[in-house]
Amino acid sequence: MRALAARLPRESFVYLGDTARLPYGTKSGDTVTRYAVQASKALVTRGIKMLVVACNTASGVALPALQAALPELERRSVEPYLPGPYTLVVPNPARRFPWLTGPTPEAIGVRLPDLPPPARDLLDRVGVVCATSANVAGGPDPRRVEDVPAEIRAACGAVVDAGELPGVASTVIDLTGPEPRVLREGARPPQ
Repeated sequence: MRALAARLPRESFVYLGDTARLPYGTKSGDTVTRYAVQASKALVTRGIKMLVVACNTASGVALPALQAALPELERRSVEPYLPGPYTLVVPNPARRFPWLTGPTPEAIGVRLPDLPPPARDLLDRVGVVCATSANVAGGPDPRRVEDVPAEIRAACGAVVDAGELPGVASTVIDLTGPEPRVLREGARPPQ
């Protein structure tokens, strides 16, 4: 706790020690998972932003169940950035969408831009669009359809031209490590 408080001096901390049901190491995996989920949900009702599981038994057995039971914690970490001018690089443990991840299948960039009405209307009708960036890695960010490299346009199932894009490229923030890291400054500095 002292190390966390020193690292995050502006944050408040809530500590829950489940002394009534110790030791966890002698319990079944199902029991430990049930206890960990119960304790974590109790903490979520107190408005926590982050959960640190400091029990070796619980972290070794219950982390997947905690992630499934508490998706709101993950959402809270990205909500300030969406929708908006940010691309978030998040973990992709199932290595889904390899055509989008390229050489780093363990992570994937996600963007939910604030779209103008024609593009917003289309997205509302189709639900989701999976797409690569409109530029070659390290290349300029195109503002018009005709500026998108021909090899990228040729690989698209459809091209929607809503006119020239205003502004500058998105800010890219890597959320795969212990601390967020800005990979590219863009339209708005990270919050």
